[in-house]
Amino acid sequence: MKGMIKLQQAFLVFILCCGAAFAQGNSKFRVVLDPGHGAKDYGAVYHGFVEKNIALNVALKVGKLLEKQGVQVVYTRKTDVFIELDERCNIANKANANVFVSIHCNGEAKKQAYGTETFVMGPTKNASHLEVAKRENSVINLESDKQKYQGFDPNKPETLIGLTLQHEEGLNQSIDLASRVEERFTDDLKRKKRGVKQAPFWVLHRTAMPSILIELGFLSYKPEGEYLNSDDGQDELAESIAKAIVAYKKEYFIPGNVDHTDPKAEPKEEPKIIAQADKPEKTPEKKPVATATAPSSKGESFRIQIAASGKDLDLVPANFNGLSNVTKEKGGAVIKYFYGEAPDREKAKILLAEAKAKGYTSAFIATFRDGKRVN
Repeated sequence: MKGMIKLQQAFLVFILCCGAAFAQGNSKFRVVLDPGHGAKDYGAVYHGFVEKNIALNVALKVGKLLEKQGVQVVYTRKTDVFIELDERCNIANKANANVFVSIHCNGEAKKQAYGTETFVMGPTKNASHLEVAKRENSVINLESDKQKYQGFDPNKPETLIGLTLQHEEGLNQSIDLASRVEERFTDDLKRKKRGVKQAPFWVLHRTAMPSILIELGFLSYKPEGEYLNSDDGQDELAESIAKAIVAYKKEYFIPGNVDHTDPKAEPKEEPKIIAQADKPEKTPEKKPVATATAPSSKGESFRIQIAASGKDLDLVPANFNGLSNVTKEKGGAVIKYFYGEAPDREKAKILLAEAKAKGYTSAFIATFRDGKRVN
């Protein structure tokens, strides 16, 4: 058994590393939307409200909103079909997705609880968190081939604790995305926020990218169930989820044509790469006034945030599609990268256009005062 766990751990680490690298190679930000349950697996059913239908409706609405924002969307299901848990993970991993979002509805016997909660992968001793994981994992009992889940008992989700290896960067980003979803539910819709939680979900355990599982609310609490089952409620929920994902994309996504190779690996070649990358910068249209070479320390200024990542890249043009004048700001597990600096917004717009022309389509203007970022 120990040998099996070690093998699974090693395989998961390999998948996570490869998946993260592949996802960063996407030219477009790619999201896998996973409507929970389907067909013979109804999920939670209370007062005539059916989880599988609500989850599908909301996921399809989220997808349409994201596609309007230039996000590439992949669904684990788009109709009322049964998709095995393992296959949901396979779809996400094969798609080399940047994030995985599984959508569900909650339920409980007393029919009194209400509110939203969003889960990330992790062990927990909290009884209510384990109960949610048990319910969502129990779909395994409906599957014909249970051998692939060997060593995992859906009635004892704590057995997953020995297998819950997840790259620290991926977990931090999962928590950040989950937090953004919960904040949008609260700020936009005034829903009760039950918070971001950890629990051992199989569908999150096997995905190789930042992953979250959203519980939209409790179908067992009739007033909330009516809201979740309504067109207006589903539209509002979808809009909040889409907003959170787009905000996350702006913070973390590095377009796929960025060279992620480490310049330190071949130091002798670095001068040649820099020289080649600098040549396209010398164009007649480039205005010197909009290409400050160093951040100022006093007063208000504007920089262009082009990316954010857990990876610490050297500030050479080869790592940023030929852009020079790139600076970085370290904050916890995330490093933010900025292009240039301008004293006013009009000149910053020129920098923004230059960054977008280099492939940073999600770049935006960030404001600084006395060298510190301000909202």
